[in-house]
Amino acid sequence: MLLRRLSGLLAAGIAPQLTPAWAHDGPASDHAPIAPASGDTLSVVGPWELTGLEPSRGGYMFTRMEVVQTLLDADDQGRLLPALASDWEVSQDGLEWRFFITQGKLFHDGTPLTAGTVLVSLQRALATPGVLRLARISSIGAARGAIVVTLAQPYAPLPYLFTHSGTQVLAPASYGANGRVLRIIGSGPYKITSIALPQQFDVAYFNGWRGEPPAVRRARYISVSRAETRTLMVQSGQADLAFSLDPPSIRRLLRQPNVQLVAAPLPRTTFLKLNAGHPLLADVRVRRAISLALDRDGIARALLRDADLAATQLFPPAMALWHQPNMAPLRSDPAAARALLRQAGYLPGPDGIAQRDGKRLALTLTTFVDRPELPLIATAVQEELRQIGIAIKVVVGNSSDIPAGHRSGALEIALVARNFGNLPDPVATLADDYGVHGGDWGAMGWHSPSVSAALARLSGGAPAGNTQAAQLRGTIAGELQQGLPVIPIVWYRQTMAVSRRVSGVSIDPFERSYRLSSITWQAPA
Repeated sequence: MLLRRLSGLLAAGIAPQLTPAWAHDGPASDHAPIAPASGDTLSVVGPWELTGLEPSRGGYMFTRMEVVQTLLDADDQGRLLPALASDWEVSQDGLEWRFFITQGKLFHDGTPLTAGTVLVSLQRALATPGVLRLARISSIGAARGAIVVTLAQPYAPLPYLFTHSGTQVLAPASYGANGRVLRIIGSGPYKITSIALPQQFDVAYFNGWRGEPPAVRRARYISVSRAETRTLMVQSGQADLAFSLDPPSIRRLLRQPNVQLVAAPLPRTTFLKLNAGHPLLADVRVRRAISLALDRDGIARALLRDADLAATQLFPPAMALWHQPNMAPLRSDPAAARALLRQAGYLPGPDGIAQRDGKRLALTLTTFVDRPELPLIATAVQEELRQIGIAIKVVVGNSSDIPAGHRSGALEIALVARNFGNLPDPVATLADDYGVHGGDWGAMGWHSPSVSAALARLSGGAPAGNTQAAQLRGTIAGELQQGLPVIPIVWYRQTMAVSRRVSGVSIDPFERSYRLSSITWQAPA
């Protein structure tokens, strides 16, 4: 019944009403008139605001628009590729890495790109909270045209850390006297021509680029929070690429002759992050009851219109090395869920909500609108848990509420979409999420010694393709399936709306780049 009701709302283009964490309907910029995309400027719209110039905050947008570069890149299979570093090597003891800087490149202000100028950004990244903290780095220096990284202990995923936008390289003139980023001067094929935080920035082709000149010479990114607004923009010709669309918008665009849809599976899973240290969630039987209550197939069909996205485990098939096809899948069984609650001492109260020692099993679920499907899924979860006797209050806020709630300990349940492709090799991400103290987007109040040990072995250099590494990955997946510090609901398929005036558009599975330099203009019919 619930999923039929949600399907009807979606078909009508109506979103269920949830409790918002703000007092307004959205940024004024969503309602301000925006000029149609001009003939020589490619316009990109997405929900992500430019929260600042710091690489650790808004840097990912500057890598996506190909303004800045990192030491290394990755192909669609997650294999490392040269970028600012043409080659790299590691000492026999695994404690010293050398990344040899490509010769002849320039920053957008004409400054030569050398090991010395690259070092400025990397030393700053090391001193700032970010992915480099995942490795025990003793020092970063420069010697004979190479960046030299010295470790306190071996860390096999180190090169992958240098694909992350938080380690992007800016020209020394980007920084003020106090070390803050004042301007974005990168070395990619496009340079910044104007920027207006938090909504928009424009880029143009950099004539000093050593690669092949792109067909797209000018581009613009605009932050638009509402999915329906982004849809209207690409439908009306105000945008060429539109990201993060909701299911009603996708169905509407299928009927538009001037728009095409490009889709690809991504290594991302939408799941419930549980505070396993909370008195109502500490018992694994309660966490398993929550999992059994979820109709993943129904949510995937009704809300995402794609039954293949129902998550049977944390790691999706897009993560070929980590997905465990032989592992017993997560399933839906409300009767078994209610039985587990009874075993845990919870009995139905007069209002149907389970109680133990006079305390109702009532919790708050926090989610956010950056991913337009999340509030819809939250509504389904709320109703499905009510049916087994768990009362859920849904609060829709900002994505920053999740790490803030984790650190303060106030978070109870969060509905999030976790990108395991944040780094092309997920070991570092998983070590951060499921280490001893958990992580902002991973475990909370839960720790597994066997998971920590397996991640430590993989981080220490277990070869990616050998049998032992596969066994370690299986151990991690199995422990997470049993302990359920997070409860998978659906996997993810990125769908992008594309104007038919361009071609050559593709989706980066690791969301590092919009690949503007590969796009060409479509000849008029």
